[in-house]
Amino acid sequence: MIPFRNPPSPSIRWSWRGVLLTLSLMMMLASAAPPGWSQPTDDAASADQSLDVLRKQITTIQKTLDGDADVPDAALSQMKADALAASAEADKLAASLAPDLASVKARLAELGTPAAGTKDAPDVAAQRSQLDKASSALDAQVKLARLLSVEATQASEQVSTVRRAQLQARLGERTASILAGSFWTQLHAELPQNLQRLQTLGKELSDAAHQTPLPAWGGILAGMVLVIVASLWASRYLLVITATRVPHGRLRRSLHALAVILLALATPGLIAELLALGLRWNDHLSDKTDAFISSLVGIICFAGFTAGLGHALLSAKRASWRLLPLSDALALRMRRYPGVFAFVVVIVWATERITIVINAGLSTAVAVNCIVALLLGLTVAFGLLRAERCWRRVQAADPAAPVTPLWLRGVVLVLWLTLAASLISLLVGYVAFGSFVAKQIAWVIVVVCSTYLLTVLIDDICMLLASTPPPPDAEHPVLATPKARDQAAVLLSGIGRAITVLLALMLLLAPFGEGPGELFHRVGKLQDGLAIGEVAIRPAAVIQALLVLVLAYVGIGLFKRWLQNSYLPTTSLDAGMQVSFLTLFGYAGGVTAVALALSAAGIGLERIAWVASALSVGIGFGLQAVVQNFVSGLILLAERPVKVGDWVSLGGVEGDIRRINVRATEIQMGDRSTVIVPNSEFITKTVRNVTLASPLGLVQIKLPLPLSTDAEAARALILATFVDNPDILDTPAPSVQLDGIDNSYLTFNATGYASSPRLTYGIRSSLLFELLKRLRAADMPISKPSTMVLSTVPATSAVAPELAPAPAPAAPPVPPLTS
Repeated sequence: MIPFRNPPSPSIRWSWRGVLLTLSLMMMLASAAPPGWSQPTDDAASADQSLDVLRKQITTIQKTLDGDADVPDAALSQMKADALAASAEADKLAASLAPDLASVKARLAELGTPAAGTKDAPDVAAQRSQLDKASSALDAQVKLARLLSVEATQASEQVSTVRRAQLQARLGERTASILAGSFWTQLHAELPQNLQRLQTLGKELSDAAHQTPLPAWGGILAGMVLVIVASLWASRYLLVITATRVPHGRLRRSLHALAVILLALATPGLIAELLALGLRWNDHLSDKTDAFISSLVGIICFAGFTAGLGHALLSAKRASWRLLPLSDALALRMRRYPGVFAFVVVIVWATERITIVINAGLSTAVAVNCIVALLLGLTVAFGLLRAERCWRRVQAADPAAPVTPLWLRGVVLVLWLTLAASLISLLVGYVAFGSFVAKQIAWVIVVVCSTYLLTVLIDDICMLLASTPPPPDAEHPVLATPKARDQAAVLLSGIGRAITVLLALMLLLAPFGEGPGELFHRVGKLQDGLAIGEVAIRPAAVIQALLVLVLAYVGIGLFKRWLQNSYLPTTSLDAGMQVSFLTLFGYAGGVTAVALALSAAGIGLERIAWVASALSVGIGFGLQAVVQNFVSGLILLAERPVKVGDWVSLGGVEGDIRRINVRATEIQMGDRSTVIVPNSEFITKTVRNVTLASPLGLVQIKLPLPLSTDAEAARALILATFVDNPDILDTPAPSVQLDGIDNSYLTFNATGYASSPRLTYGIRSSLLFELLKRLRAADMPISKPSTMVLSTVPATSAVAPELAPAPAPAAPPVPPLTS
């Protein structure tokens, strides 16, 4: 569109041409105007409102962090989540406004700039003014959204810093030791008030239970019994299913272990949820008590998961289903430990929740934390001590038992040292640190065991996929060979286990302020990409490029398979030409796939000139031979002086061409060995192609007979031998010539043609056997020349030009015939 730089003249203004031009200008301006540019739209107003809300939210977080008040850790965690959500929302707003801003700028670029000393038409000037205002407003919104995103990210990092500082300060705080009398004196002073609050909580729960009608409790009790019965039935039925329905192999063990864990998680969780339903029947509980009941249900579910995980890994009653490499004695001795550990977990976390609900005093909270941490640490120590004693007994009873690995000894030593540090910290007054260490030990044990089970399950599933062959009715299976299935299974298993380990690390880092949400947000920030010069490498673009590359190669493979199996067999092309065509198509498709992938990644072909420059330097120094062979391979595939299946002789190498690759050609020798010949050898040297012009092979036998032999009878006998052989072609017809008379013997030269040069050696051998037999039967002796030539030579002008066969390779030396 070319806008008017000057106002139209009066002559044009009042003519019909001027009217048409004016109408055309108005239509172009109307079409150029972005929707809603003349007045603020609902989307613009909504964006302003969202930005205002985000600004207020971020400002509130910053003011709270800048204040002197000690913010609780729960509030800090919520603030961090709000900051991360605000950052993501700001990025989303900026991304949604960027296309509108680009569109408005494009409209302004279409209008152009007025020439110096001239003015725009009134409509154009109004349009330009309003587009400028819209561009300024959108630009301001985009910049503000990006600024708010940066501020929100900084606020979340500041929250993390505060949380770490508070954690360090809390862990470094020291209170009166539980061994000191002053501590127990203060605890005794707080005891009446804490007991009263505990009674209030118990009375609220009791009242809620009494307000629930008896029929409701009866139904809840029946539901609990039903859950228990269903759990017992399911435990037996799941064993039968995994033993009969799951394919034989390791997957049975891991699936059964997973079923045991889910059953152990669901059974106590459903029972606890039914009890909570009875307490909430009339909805008379306070919010704090209701939250306490919800957290208690979650604790019971976690305890059930922990117990199920331990029983699944130990599998004390079924040694063949055990995942861990443990002895039967150790598994039997530790079979009750998972239940004890789960029970202690419930006591520890439930007691802490009760102190929070009743708002117990400082001394009471410290005492409770100290006691439950001691109980948890002693439980872990009891398990370690029991396992070590049992393992020593097993090794003493069986000298052939495997020795404990060094890494396992190191892990056990670190656990003992950590438990000792926790115990000492609890006794000297660092209750927060000691309690934190004890809980972290238990948490790490649960996370590591869960990660082990998940990795084993993922690996077993992938190995099952590798061992399962494709269905027999599949025409073109994707993973047809066992090697391809093994590679895919190993790759999928590695990816799945890596993701599982990453999630486990996130869970282990959660207490330090880097929970899954924070880590996922950090990963999400990678979408901005890494700029290298003018090329921006973004994860989304890289994934898109990989997806395009995979889809392109899959499409090329499917199309090549269709060409090979469906289309090319219907053409008149021979097998060698079909292979050459498929190879060229594969090269072209590969180059196209790479180009499409680069475009999808945002790397245009014009931006890789430095790659070509580096490649040219490499070619100049040492890649001449590689490029020469590559170009020679393309020439071989295009001109086809040799093709797959030809019998060639080159520099002492003679055999069949099996494959023409990018750099070299594979030739299979007569002894089934393979010779790799660079492609440039076929272009720069003399090549003998036996099967290029004609597939016929010439069988030639020169036979010396005594001078007294009846030449006509001998000729008829030799010719009859050739004619009677089924492998000798009738056209061209075989012939027998008298080659000469020398040294008192006649030399007969017999020739015949076979359908392929590769058959001539065997045909000549059978002809010689038959000739010897007939000559002895006809009492025609063979003379004793110094040498006798038996060869397979190329067809010459003795046959019609259109039937002339290609030169045949020299036959191996044959010992002279004697009479």
